[in-house]
Amino acid sequence: MQAMPDDILTLRAPPVGDSGARAAPDPAHRVARSLRPAASRIWRFLSREPLVHFCVLGALIFAADATLHPPPKDDHTITVTKAMRQSFIDNFDEDKARVPSDAELQKMIDSWVASEILYREGKGLAVDRGDDMIRDRIAYKLQLLIFDQINVPQPTEAQLRAWFANNHERFDEPERVGFYLTPPTDEATARRQLEDIQAQHESAELQKQTRAILARPVASLAPSFGAGFRDALLTLPVGKWALVQSKDGWHVVRLDSRRAGVPASLDNVRDEAARIWHTDETRKRAWEAVNRLKASYTVRYEQ
Repeated sequence: MQAMPDDILTLRAPPVGDSGARAAPDPAHRVARSLRPAASRIWRFLSREPLVHFCVLGALIFAADATLHPPPKDDHTITVTKAMRQSFIDNFDEDKARVPSDAELQKMIDSWVASEILYREGKGLAVDRGDDMIRDRIAYKLQLLIFDQINVPQPTEAQLRAWFANNHERFDEPERVGFYLTPPTDEATARRQLEDIQAQHESAELQKQTRAILARPVASLAPSFGAGFRDALLTLPVGKWALVQSKDGWHVVRLDSRRAGVPASLDNVRDEAARIWHTDETRKRAWEAVNRLKASYTVRYEQ
């Protein structure tokens, strides 16, 4: 007996209500029956084709990779959070005597942003591989790499003189004062202490607590004691005890010595000036390199 074609083997149930008579197949069914052999042949061909296997396997691999390794987040956006800004403010002055000015706060933020940029760029170069140190360590390593790439020549005479004219105070001998200072207290107590000192009846404890401050630069007085204290101290005659108020309270003070400042001459400090110029110029170029990296980042501030 001859083998029957595949399409003849496909059976259809008779229509409901038909007692056995075969209903004539409708046109749509005839089309579907005619397409089945072609579809079967195509599927058998594709199932044996290696290129199809390769494409399917590649699609599965890409799908799995997309699931396990989603696209990275935008690593060129730096967010300075409100909590971070508050931490800068809280850590500015351990004694909580004052909060930073807007300029001081921005300087701290800029420094942190630069550190974050160096950290991310350093990670991009894999300098953190095998290193469990914190982000500042990674940023510092990239900073060293940047400094290693900077080659600063010796300054010309004109460059050095121009720089020295703008930075001579770093070499000038500052005006200095020496004075005695009792511990801070209220005005009434300080006044009684002054009377005892003037009568040479001060207690041994007060003598022990009185500090001798020697050759203190005048420029350092305001940050430590307040501008009012500095101004009042400089008006005192040498050797006379007086009441002076600082930002911490009232003191009994005696100005003991005062030495005028001496402007520096470039010829006397040339080697040191050239060394410091070289350091400043290297740092300047390093910051320029960081700022070039910063141009590809977005710094976002939370409000």
